[in-house]
Amino acid sequence: MELAEFREPDQPGFTRRTFSEPYQRSRAWVKELMEAAGLQVRTDPTGNLIGELQGEAPELSQIAVGSHTDTVAGGGRFDGMVGVIGAIEVARLIRQGGQRLRHPLLVADFLGEEPNRFGLSCLGSRAVAGQLSQGHLLRPDESGETLISALLERGSRPADLSEGLWQPERLHCYLELHIEQGSRLQRAGIALGVVTAIAGIHRAVITVSGRPDHAGTTAMNERRDALAGAAEVVLLVERLAREQGEGGSGVGTVGRLEVSPGASNVVPGEARAWAEFRSIEPAWVQDRHLALEAVVAELAARRDLGVSIDWVSAEPPVACSEGVRQAIQEALEGLGQPSLELPSGASHDAAHVAHLCPMGMIFIPSRDGRSHCPEEWTEPEEVALGVAALLATVLRLDRRDTV
Repeated sequence: MELAEFREPDQPGFTRRTFSEPYQRSRAWVKELMEAAGLQVRTDPTGNLIGELQGEAPELSQIAVGSHTDTVAGGGRFDGMVGVIGAIEVARLIRQGGQRLRHPLLVADFLGEEPNRFGLSCLGSRAVAGQLSQGHLLRPDESGETLISALLERGSRPADLSEGLWQPERLHCYLELHIEQGSRLQRAGIALGVVTAIAGIHRAVITVSGRPDHAGTTAMNERRDALAGAAEVVLLVERLAREQGEGGSGVGTVGRLEVSPGASNVVPGEARAWAEFRSIEPAWVQDRHLALEAVVAELAARRDLGVSIDWVSAEPPVACSEGVRQAIQEALEGLGQPSLELPSGASHDAAHVAHLCPMGMIFIPSRDGRSHCPEEWTEPEEVALGVAALLATVLRLDRRDTV
């Protein structure tokens, strides 16, 4: 609740976007919380906050735990934050209990997990996994500012990204505690979920170019209306997402539209649509990717419009490690807690860290499945149970030489 008070005053809900001033202040607060828990804290070249708790055997590989503390516009108080505060609490409890892990423990507050004005999500976890490219750094926002300049302005060192890479041979495993952001746990009456896989996301910016004309004097059969074409794109994404077999879990969304020149008396000359497809089935999401390109090309020819598709990202689905999932299940059984296995339709930093080491996630309920909104809520008792499950899993994995 205290972290949620770092928010942008001119935005709804609990907004704390990556490059905002409240986000910068909140991370200083998180750093102090890490230090109070006994962690040795550093900020890496991308701006990730990393706290470390030494183990009895420093030569052993590290157990990493974490999430993010930025939000979407109009966001809530739990998405990401539970995973960071919970990981810090795990470290505090270990120190307070007088026990010491065999393995070193890393606690990460990854920079910018949510999509930002540069159209890229998971900045910090991409960077530690070696997946933040020069092309990503040169991506401009609407004003022309590049991602690299935004990072430099806030004290990051993107020229030194290689220094912040996590080495696979130094990682034992990665764990992330997160709210479900759906309603399956609540409907099942179960407080803890074991994640099986994280959905892949193919995200694109579709630019439709027409011709601006006077809205009162241009006949309908003479128009090249970019927004009318973009409206078809929105419905195409919906139709393509609905084309799946019974029980399919794929989804498609257009969550943002921009229109130029944006006047009620001018036929739109250009429109941009931000679209995405998500699924845990790699073949389905790739097929939707190709199908969208085909139908958009047909639309452009039929309406005499220019259309370009910029695929901002095309992340494949990621399966959670069987070894980590087994450790989570055993930990929950040890706590006397039932659990539900379920996939994640949302993406997470864990999907990128999974390229480096075995990865697993624990879900706790989201009331009515609400997320990315001010009404996002998880009961304090559920948060505490999630942290207990995270601690029990860390202790169990610490006793294993391999995962």
